[in-house]
Amino acid sequence: MSVGRTLKPRKNYNHIGLLYILPWIIGLLIFQLYPFVSSLYYSFTDYNMVTPPKFIGLTNYKNIFLHDPDFYQSLKVTGIYVLLAVPVKLAFALFIAVLLSAKLKGIHFLRTVYYLPSILGGSVAISVLWRFLFMKEGIINSMLTKLHLGPVDWLGSPDVALYTLGLLTVWQFGSSMVLFLAGIQQIPSDLYEAGSIDGASKPRMFLKITLPLLTPIVLFNLVMQMVNAFQEFTGAFVITNGGPMKSTYLFALKLYEEAFTFFKMGYASALSWIMFVLIMAVTAIIFRTSNSWVYYEDGGDRS
Repeated sequence: MSVGRTLKPRKNYNHIGLLYILPWIIGLLIFQLYPFVSSLYYSFTDYNMVTPPKFIGLTNYKNIFLHDPDFYQSLKVTGIYVLLAVPVKLAFALFIAVLLSAKLKGIHFLRTVYYLPSILGGSVAISVLWRFLFMKEGIINSMLTKLHLGPVDWLGSPDVALYTLGLLTVWQFGSSMVLFLAGIQQIPSDLYEAGSIDGASKPRMFLKITLPLLTPIVLFNLVMQMVNAFQEFTGAFVITNGGPMKSTYLFALKLYEEAFTFFKMGYASALSWIMFVLIMAVTAIIFRTSNSWVYYEDGGDRS
């Protein structure tokens, strides 16, 4: 055994960790942060991707709010779409999560099957399939005709087309369902046993035990699905292209047309920042009001 042995200073390996995450940092700076900041600058310019951007101040914003009726139409359609699709999607996801929380044989297979639409639903291929399903001579109308309930002009009627797009969003309930299912499985079984001893019915236990304990997950799903709904583009572009009579003319479709059809990149950048501010405002309202309906087990305030 050696006496007076000195300990060597411990090496700092932080630089190795930085090397591992360097690709992500580079991607963040180039593909997210730079476009985010540059779009703010372009929103104050006249820019068509061919000639250099010309600074014009607030002209783009003035034209949007004062001289662009399509902006208000897209804002109206998007608002209806969000209010229609998001609550129904969350309610359906919660309903399926409750059903799949049962301990049955083969339940894991069923959970996988119900999650698949969330993986496939946002693709162009599924949007094309949705269009064929709901066209006048599609499978849905063929079934309704046999039942003497149709046909219905799902995609050609201004009163129905937006609901058809909403159904596609509701069908993609898998991600919300998985979170609800995880939350249900974390609820202590003792609470249900106590409720059963007190004679509470299953609907009452759902309202008094399950739902209150799931409100933090409801808050998270609400915010995430609201953000996604405001940015919905694929379905409106592929299935209806904003029609008929611009009844499905979502905000993201308006932004796309200004940028890549009319090549008004400065104008489109201004639209994107309006969307960003709108989403932030709605998110802030949701969080501000969450104290009155979100329950935390520790009783803490998350505002």
